[in-house]
Amino acid sequence: MKWRCTWCGKPHAENDPPCDECGHNAFEEAIVRADEDRGPRTVDTGTTYVWRCTECGRDHVRNNPPCSRCHNHDLEKVEQTYADVDSELETPSWLEVAKPYAPVFAVVGVVAMLFATGILSPTILPGIGAPSPPDAPGEGSQAAGIDLDATAEGVHERLEAERDGGGGEPRALDGGLVAYAEYQNRAFLAVEYEDARPNSAGPGDFGADCVGEPVGGQLPLAGASIEEYDDEEALADAIADRLLASSIESDVRTGHDGEGIDVHVGPEGDVYVFYVAC
Repeated sequence: MKWRCTWCGKPHAENDPPCDECGHNAFEEAIVRADEDRGPRTVDTGTTYVWRCTECGRDHVRNNPPCSRCHNHDLEKVEQTYADVDSELETPSWLEVAKPYAPVFAVVGVVAMLFATGILSPTILPGIGAPSPPDAPGEGSQAAGIDLDATAEGVHERLEAERDGGGGEPRALDGGLVAYAEYQNRAFLAVEYEDARPNSAGPGDFGADCVGEPVGGQLPLAGASIEEYDDEEALADAIADRLLASSIESDVRTGHDGEGIDVHVGPEGDVYVFYVAC
């Protein structure tokens, strides 16, 4: 015969209160029924009760305040049901799971669309796109009143005129090769003056489509100072003359589709030039 606590419903083998679960001092006889299909006897322990915190709703198996969650001292006896357990075990649909993240998905979708349409460039993302030029001493845009970018364009125009007059094919001033030349020129000055260790980079890192190895490199100007030149045209002519008299003169005149030129003035006024063709 089975007995159960009249307060918490816990079954006991003997009518020997108090209850070892809640400490109540009264037991009642449990209802025993036979299972007609299988034969074994089972015990119906009746209604099960729990003690629910009146503040946060946490259930406790014993009437032993305070609440283990919020430390409230008021617990009330309630019948334990399993409806809440069933609802917790229900598998939510993917829409229910995704709903809280809908704003995030919307932002990701808009950004992806901006990248796909070309409004935003992937190069704005860290680790994507061309490497940033190293920090280098001196000036890379203008020095002594001379525009260095315009000077580089002037060098290209002078070389184009030489190629046209000498039967060479036209050559584009390629943006990727210009960026590569700037990176290498600045890296040279960073090593020369600041003992830096810039990362190595190739033309392909800047979007230049080279077939085979590029030609060119740092162009020595034998200590030429920016103060020796009156304007962009004079400096461009001097650089073009030096290229046409260098060891890569034949590569400067013919055999390549694009070129890149960067002009930088060091902290002491010396002119530094990097030329590349491929």
